[in-house]
Amino acid sequence: MVTSLALVGVLVSVSSQAAISLDRTRVIFDGSQKSVSLSISNQNKQLPYLAQSWLEDEQGNKVSSPLTILPPVQRLDPGKPSQVKVQALPAVKQLPQDRETLYYFNLREIPPKSSKPNMLQIALQTRIKLFYRPAAIALDNTAPPPQEKLTLSKQGDSYTVNNPTAYYVTIVDAASKQGVEGVKGFEPVMVSPQGSAPLKVNTGNVGTAPVLTYVNDYGGRPQLSFNCSGINCKVVPDNKSNKTSS
Repeated sequence: MVTSLALVGVLVSVSSQAAISLDRTRVIFDGSQKSVSLSISNQNKQLPYLAQSWLEDEQGNKVSSPLTILPPVQRLDPGKPSQVKVQALPAVKQLPQDRETLYYFNLREIPPKSSKPNMLQIALQTRIKLFYRPAAIALDNTAPPPQEKLTLSKQGDSYTVNNPTAYYVTIVDAASKQGVEGVKGFEPVMVSPQGSAPLKVNTGNVGTAPVLTYVNDYGGRPQLSFNCSGINCKVVPDNKSNKTSS
């Protein structure tokens, strides 16, 4: 969440309850489709709000191509739902077709001007990941999740996560075995396609059979159990794994 503040007067009162809600925590844009629609709604039962939407690239720069938002701004009456469409433009064909491309979808609520004096208005902004997934790498739900191809390599007193797949993988927790509490203060890490990233946790806290938790396409949190031999670790296949991933 990113919070923007608009201050009027010297003595203020605060109202910070979110009004505009989004129906998901991440977006998978299927490259075989021309658009994807997101549902939004105004949870405030008394006041209308404006909803402003835009996309950013991986570096945080606003973009309007090769994906664009329709409409970029809209009014939502009290308690009413609506939709935001992410539309592909012809330039989308110029994106890599052998791996995912990362964007960020932003949704900001703009409250009506308050009639009360000395009011501090807070505009809440939601920012979630949007993955453009080309049709050429569409997932086969009958196959094991691509995350099972992850490996770990031990470097000193830490592990590095290696991602040989065409998909972004977000690791949100690490533990020494299944069924136990994860490492306190664990910092989530996102590993890019065919990339690697350090796992910011001491090897002593996760041992030689680490269990990592990742986020799948639907916001679920499946786990991966690793078996280490020397400095290299591979996933122990799980026939019950969730077949969809991201």
